Amino acid sequence: MNHIPSSSGWKTFYRIWGGQTVSLVGTAMSRFALMIWAYQQTGSATTLALLGFFNFGAIVLCSSFSGVVVDRIKRKTVMLLSDTCAALMSAVILYLFTVGRLQIWHLYLLETMTGMFEAFQYPAYQAAITLLVPRSDFTRTSSLNSLSESSARVIAPVLAGLLLPAAGLKVVLMLDLLTFFAAFGTLLVSHIPQPEQADGSDLKENQVSLRAGWDFIRTRPGLICLIFLFALINLFAGLTYYSIISPMILARSGNSTLALSWVEASLGLGGIAGGLILSAWGGPKQKVKGLLLITGLSFIMGDGTFAFGRSLPFWVLAGFISNLSVPFISGPNQAIWQAKTPPELQGRVFALRGMLQMITIPIGYLAAGPLADHVFEPGMAAGGSLAGIFGWISGIGPGAGMGLMFACTALGGLVTSIVGYSMKPLRYVEQDLPDAV
Repeated sequence: MNHIPSSSGWKTFYRIWGGQTVSLVGTAMSRFALMIWAYQQTGSATTLALLGFFNFGAIVLCSSFSGVVVDRIKRKTVMLLSDTCAALMSAVILYLFTVGRLQIWHLYLLETMTGMFEAFQYPAYQAAITLLVPRSDFTRTSSLNSLSESSARVIAPVLAGLLLPAAGLKVVLMLDLLTFFAAFGTLLVSHIPQPEQADGSDLKENQVSLRAGWDFIRTRPGLICLIFLFALINLFAGLTYYSIISPMILARSGNSTLALSWVEASLGLGGIAGGLILSAWGGPKQKVKGLLLITGLSFIMGDGTFAFGRSLPFWVLAGFISNLSVPFISGPNQAIWQAKTPPELQGRVFALRGMLQMITIPIGYLAAGPLADHVFEPGMAAGGSLAGIFGWISGIGPGAGMGLMFACTALGGLVTSIVGYSMKPLRYVEQDLPDAV
């Protein structure tokens, strides 16, 4: 019999969630500060896009086997080791900066190693939640996790924006290391149950293989369609939302870190608002139809406003709208997977799902920088080959080409949501697939 969540499970979840939230703020602060430092060194959109490429690329590669580890080792142990290794990498970056030897390639290595650790930490955390809270609250916990990420996105750029000119990059990196102890300490004192394994040597042998996760997914067309949907969403997000939003704002604002801080904060505030609403509401009863509708609206209103907006108020509005919708897209998706997947398989299934869904993000990152620097930005410069045709959308000059890229992803996201609704296995996945016992 699998572990049944008790009343103390929520207390454990809140304790771990609080520690992870504090750590996320520190990590987001250092990433924001290091991104500003990297852009000041190169002035290239490709540089910032490559930071994301190495991070997500490592996540995708390691997710091919991290789920097996999560299901074989205590999930608490996996999370503790992942957080510790990430903190050690941050300490190395702090040392290199202190002695004046920090280079761009060091940041690529940092993002690669951090992505590797995240590939283990994320499925372990999500699988642990399943055994801590009741099934009916899966959407609520997903919304709280979105709230945590969004809170970090609000607080981190504001704090980093204030600390960078006043105290410098070194202080920001030191604060990141201090926040690690909050995550490590709350995990250390928390009890995270393990699922009981079924009897039978053949089943046990199957459960320790990655093949078990793939066999579970491939025989369920509705889950395959969900992966396909989110792979497309992530491709468009990788092309713009993740990769070029920062260089676009910096290019269009005269390298104003304050303007970028406001936009980053608006993204976080939108996510907080969405997370609070979803947490209080619990989500739509028809999860798939709800997330498809929100996906289409999010791309048109969020990416579309980034495309047409040419001043800070428009960018702030676009950021708020974009992240307001994220919990309503990711929360129901996560709840479906948690409800349909047996706890003893969740490490492998969640890791494999993450790998397949996110494999398009590094592709988007890798394409975004060269497209921005060598195609769209030159094309939308004064007298450029694209300016005469598309200048009415995003204007001309620095940042206009990246604005046009947002227009392309706005249209692509809308088409994706329409195509998703036309896929019957996706539309009825909640009804067609029984909940896991």
